[in-house]
Amino acid sequence: MLRTVTATRYVTPLREGGSLPAIIEADDDGLYVLKFRGAGQGPKALIAELICGELGRALGLPVPELVFVELDPALGRNEPDGEIQALINASAGLNLALDLLPGALGFDPLIVSLVPSDLASRIVWFDAYVTNVDRTARNPNMLIWHKQLWLIDHGAALYVHHSWSDYLTRSRTPFPAIRDHVLLPAALDIYAADEALAGRVTPALLEAVVASIPDSWLDSGPPFPDPVAHRAAYVSYLLNRLESRRAFVEEAANARAQRV
Repeated sequence: MLRTVTATRYVTPLREGGSLPAIIEADDDGLYVLKFRGAGQGPKALIAELICGELGRALGLPVPELVFVELDPALGRNEPDGEIQALINASAGLNLALDLLPGALGFDPLIVSLVPSDLASRIVWFDAYVTNVDRTARNPNMLIWHKQLWLIDHGAALYVHHSWSDYLTRSRTPFPAIRDHVLLPAALDIYAADEALAGRVTPALLEAVVASIPDSWLDSGPPFPDPVAHRAAYVSYLLNRLESRRAFVEEAANARAQRV
């Protein structure tokens, strides 16, 4: 279960990418990187962040703690930037944030060879599973903090939910974008990662993670009559993708062989 905190202070915007996340302080005195529900990508980016982040944490991958954040529009009343004011107003209510890793450095693709091969293989497997297109040399979405690698920003994953047509058929497809994964050269044994992780992705785990999606983030209307059906689609997609994982595992292994 994710904790829920209340934002008490808008600290500073992070002007990387188009969603304009921000560092905020919360009522537990913690600092967080807030992902706004009212940003251009909308709630789907938060859902992807939530599912991938919690699933990754459950699999032992280094993902910062995620929390729900209650946001009062009054938080932006003294903000001189009109764009930020509008974003805060559009995001009133429940949002999502990651624990801030103070002083963390962006991942440098030049140090890929220093990443342990078992960790690199597991990350590559995981990103192929959740169809995460944002772990490239140009946009690694990883940090180095206390000499350890941390995974951030999963909002572009699970792109199936931008169009649910034929989603079960699409769950069984490979993931061609894995060829551009920044850690692929260090992923020496993707098959071993598959053996280590696949059995830990259980229906109970997926149902628990998906159950945490707030109703207000889910679409109302076709193709799903209610939030229960919408959540069931996420679970079905991820279970079917797991059962058909040979397609993306072999593709990742072949892509690595072609890059080295």
